[in-house]
Amino acid sequence: MAVKPAHWDTKSLDFQFKQPMPMPASLLQWVGIGRISADRLEPRVDDLRKEALEYHHRDNKPGKISILPTKPLDTQRDLALAYSPGVAEPVLEIEKDPSLAYKYTAKGNLVAVISNGTAILGLGDRGALASKPVMEGKGVLFKKFADIDVFDIELNATGVEEIIQAVAAIAPTFGGINLEDIKAPECFEIERRLEEMLDIPVFHDDQHGTAIISAAGLLNGLELVGKDIAKARIVVSGAGASAISCARMAVLLGAKRENILLLDSKGVVHSERTDLNPYKREFVADTDARTLADAVKDADVFYGLSIAGVLKPEMVKTMAKKPLIFAMANPDPEIRYEVAKEARPDAIVATGRSDYPNQINNVLGFPFIFRGALDVRATHINDEMKVAAAKALAALAKKDVPDSVLRAYGVGSLKFGPDYIIPTPFDPRVLLWEAPAVAEAAMRSGVARIQLDIDEYRESLAARQGRGQQVRQYFMNRAKGLPKPMRVVFPEGEDSKVLRAAAQLEQEGIAHPILIARPEVLEEELNNLGLRYQPEVVDIRNFARMPEYTEAYYQLRQRRGGTLASSEKHLRDRNVFGAMMVKLGDADAMVSGRTFEYPEVIRPALQVHHTAPDVKLVCGVYIMIVEQRVYLFTDATVNIDPDENALADIAILAADFARQIGLEPRVAMLSFSNFGSTPHPSSTKVRNAVELVRQRQPDLLVDGEMQADTAVVADIIEKRYPFSRVQNANVLVFPSLEAANISYKLLNRLGRAQTIGPILLGLGAPIQVLQTGDEVSDIVNMAAVAALDAAAQQASAVPAKKKAKPETKKTRG
Repeated sequence: MAVKPAHWDTKSLDFQFKQPMPMPASLLQWVGIGRISADRLEPRVDDLRKEALEYHHRDNKPGKISILPTKPLDTQRDLALAYSPGVAEPVLEIEKDPSLAYKYTAKGNLVAVISNGTAILGLGDRGALASKPVMEGKGVLFKKFADIDVFDIELNATGVEEIIQAVAAIAPTFGGINLEDIKAPECFEIERRLEEMLDIPVFHDDQHGTAIISAAGLLNGLELVGKDIAKARIVVSGAGASAISCARMAVLLGAKRENILLLDSKGVVHSERTDLNPYKREFVADTDARTLADAVKDADVFYGLSIAGVLKPEMVKTMAKKPLIFAMANPDPEIRYEVAKEARPDAIVATGRSDYPNQINNVLGFPFIFRGALDVRATHINDEMKVAAAKALAALAKKDVPDSVLRAYGVGSLKFGPDYIIPTPFDPRVLLWEAPAVAEAAMRSGVARIQLDIDEYRESLAARQGRGQQVRQYFMNRAKGLPKPMRVVFPEGEDSKVLRAAAQLEQEGIAHPILIARPEVLEEELNNLGLRYQPEVVDIRNFARMPEYTEAYYQLRQRRGGTLASSEKHLRDRNVFGAMMVKLGDADAMVSGRTFEYPEVIRPALQVHHTAPDVKLVCGVYIMIVEQRVYLFTDATVNIDPDENALADIAILAADFARQIGLEPRVAMLSFSNFGSTPHPSSTKVRNAVELVRQRQPDLLVDGEMQADTAVVADIIEKRYPFSRVQNANVLVFPSLEAANISYKLLNRLGRAQTIGPILLGLGAPIQVLQTGDEVSDIVNMAAVAALDAAAQQASAVPAKKKAKPETKKTRG
């Protein structure tokens, strides 16, 4: 069983708009340098109501979630296994060993989202049934962001004992319990008691979610303004569940309890008050401050978890230099972003809203915290795990932001700074950073029942994001595992995306980039990007060894029309120079092509390196991921109209590459004909190529000629062509570049297939060609492929005499 969102629009997280809101080049343009006028916001309220209601019954499917089976139920035998009599076997096994419930049922990936509707965010007590849309929404977020299944449970109960007994009674069904929208102070007692009673995680997200995300912002905000958390004066407006949890979290991170002032609806929680519950008494202060205005004077941090408009501009003006203002009341904050920035331009401001910078959004927490907790079968979510989650988010905010995130938010750039102190919810890396940090903290603190290898665990999380991400992670992890980082030269070293990719490659230990660039241009670009990176740079203009390079290139080209003078001229071409760096041993591999046409890169690569030994041609292969299945498409980039010999070469190169990436190749040679059904010179060419491949590699599973559907649908082979050696082919060799190119592009655009490539095979050196406009993730992936290719070629080659290093400079970032 799996719970699936009934509908999901990835551009509508917070308010679930049917269409994404228009976004300009930057978030600051959207807020008008921190100013949104009322006339721009208010007309959207009616539209929001209409679209939100329509969203919840779209396509005549009420609600947001459904349940799908995870096992086949197509035959009588399937039914006998899924239910009676077969289901008795796991029942008996679980009775003997309760831990087997994690093996034979969905328990290990199932969370209960439980509410009684007494504190629905922004709406107060609306009752259990009315809370159901919120709880379904929570389930959608669990599934979308962390692949966790959810049952939402709305309890028609308000008494503490009644709720505790109900939750405890249903707990065996679940791997974890998420309490939601239960009012304070009852929520504290309910969570505490359930944690003591149950051996699965119990997590009240209203308390801890906001606390963890805001803690990440607190760490980064204080770092940016140069303040020590141990000396920071913190004011918390609000004394409910999330407010008290935020204060507790600040203490866990190093804040001093005596530096925190808590305020409830009656003012400052001070030592002379006699009306305080035990939770407020944790933060009783011996102070003369009585009002919010008194409290925020000279304060470094404001945490707002109260009501709209309570923090006035005149109060903000009395705060310490460079204050942090986290106005988190929803939907309207304690002070609007633009008002706070107008009163204090030096402030770092965060809110709970998506239309301002620095959104404190709980979706950055609970899916990934539960993911890590479930995967180590944690008995609790303890303080160590919460702190680990906050620190992981804080660290991720300092990394380069993926292009996919920029597209999702319609912005040109996001970089660590006053308007970006917390990652965005649509950053796919959050799962890969936060869940492992939580799992590792659980294992370290002794609440995990199973132990995981964190690197392997991170790979398994990538697989949850789709097979495409898993394949990319495979390349990167293999490159990281090489005995030494391969030196990858980038002729387009001044390009911003290449520069961002280079920084990631260096920081993550995937490869050591060498950038061909002008240092002054590079330094300006580094400053624009805000990258803390000092790359290795080669400047062609004053390269001291240019005469040596010129002579070497002349020796290669002198019988192909080259002269010494023309050789020096050609070496001013960055792609020629990069290829020569690999030739002379000053780099291990080269990646280029983001700003060049394909022939501008591959031509000099072939002129300098030719093909690999015993290989007659170069071809290009695309890794295509379609519905979690991996295929290789070839040749879509180099050979326009290959003859039968060339097709055989292409098939063998692609099969060898399949083995390198862990695929057992099943090669289909494609045509419009099935095994001689339509005699024609084109189909005959393909059939002859099959025989040539079999002669050269008798053990390779290869067949054809066959049509594309025959190649990938096993049923066709079984019923019509049972003599064929190949079913469910995973290496598809097309009869021409035209056919391959059209097919992969149509599948990519209309079939939503993920593509990786093109990856060059058969070249005499590890050189990979990017596609025009490739994004940072594509560049990183191709560099990892090039690094692995370099390592493989070095391992198979006779050790060559070590070459001198090129003249390089370090450019400050």
